[in-house]
Amino acid sequence: MDLKEIQSLIKFVAKSGVGEIKLKTADFEITIKTSAERDPQTATQAFPAPSFQPVVPQQAPGAEAPQKSRVETPGEKEEGESNGGLITIKSPMIGTFYRRPSPDKEVFVKVGSEVGPGDVVCVIEAMKLFNEIESEVAGKIVEVLAADNSPVEYDQPLFLVDPSKA
Repeated sequence: MDLKEIQSLIKFVAKSGVGEIKLKTADFEITIKTSAERDPQTATQAFPAPSFQPVVPQQAPGAEAPQKSRVETPGEKEEGESNGGLITIKSPMIGTFYRRPSPDKEVFVKVGSEVGPGDVVCVIEAMKLFNEIESEVAGKIVEVLAADNSPVEYDQPLFLVDPSKA
């Protein structure tokens, strides 16, 4: 399970209102708990704060590599349809949006750039990790919706892509 999947799971648990969720596979175990049960006499927070404690599995020498499991939450997608036939590339996580791999390099894409599935369009830094965000569609970048070096939210639109210009 990667960072994106864990963040999506935390967000899902926080929105659903459940107190605790445990996910266990052969490769790992994760428990996500929100704050204590909402007792009207002891409740002090408006929203519970989710937390997680991943358990790193120990693998015997010579054992096969663990396979990734995929946890999908409702509405989870990197791209979504927009009005006018344009496709929106959205942020898959909360973090800091960067248009270039480093300050002295050129931007990944700009307005008018052609992109295809798997092309890196930006980087989002989350918890000191730089995550390359790839396009899942082919087309031409019509608009950049986020400012470079700015914070972005989960599911925030980053780019508009015109698939008819591929």
